[in-house]
Amino acid sequence: MKFAVIVFPGSNCDIDMYEALHTVLGVEVDYVSYRAESLAGYDAVMLPGGFSYGDYLRAGAIARFAPIIPAVKKMAAAGKLVLGVCNGFQILTEIGLLPGALKQNESQQFVAETSTLLVANDQTPFTHKYQVNQRLAIPIAHGEGCYYADQTLLDELERKQQIVFRYVNNPNGSVNDIAGICNEEGNVLGMMPHPERAVEAILGSADGLGLFQSMVEKQVQA
Repeated sequence: MKFAVIVFPGSNCDIDMYEALHTVLGVEVDYVSYRAESLAGYDAVMLPGGFSYGDYLRAGAIARFAPIIPAVKKMAAAGKLVLGVCNGFQILTEIGLLPGALKQNESQQFVAETSTLLVANDQTPFTHKYQVNQRLAIPIAHGEGCYYADQTLLDELERKQQIVFRYVNNPNGSVNDIAGICNEEGNVLGMMPHPERAVEAILGSADGLGLFQSMVEKQVQA
């Protein structure tokens, strides 16, 4: 399985993502510039955290126009795995691959701490190594991580089991404690917490490792 980690101007978690995949999991992975126009040959694409284009307008709002975005959409449409973490989640909502929006934290403050997540759906390609209601210790670091959706969309997300992760102690005011959602097909996941920062015990938690193991195992089975 071959992964692509997209690097935007302002990305600061691309190295974390690369090392989680290459050093810890030992899979094949490349950095791919936002200027690239093809993702041919890759099985999964990762949109890492950071502050693409400095978040000068709205988090992810400028990145949506990057040359690589049509290729990301093509990957998603082909059923390939697409993971957006933190700023990557914001980008996925901006480009329409995931519904809803991320807005400024309810506290109006940047939040950096270890969050406790509940696995809400263990039947996705990203979570089948976990169990429903399993608790995970995963770091967060964001200023615009408050997930918002109107009641109609929330009802739809619940009905279609698109809510993948929930916060135990909601750190940013996200509606329904939502920490991560997937698309209807299940191959696109966006989440604010950083699983790539929780892949070894020395980092304080290895609870994020199961997400990447799930992705690799799912692809091997496919």
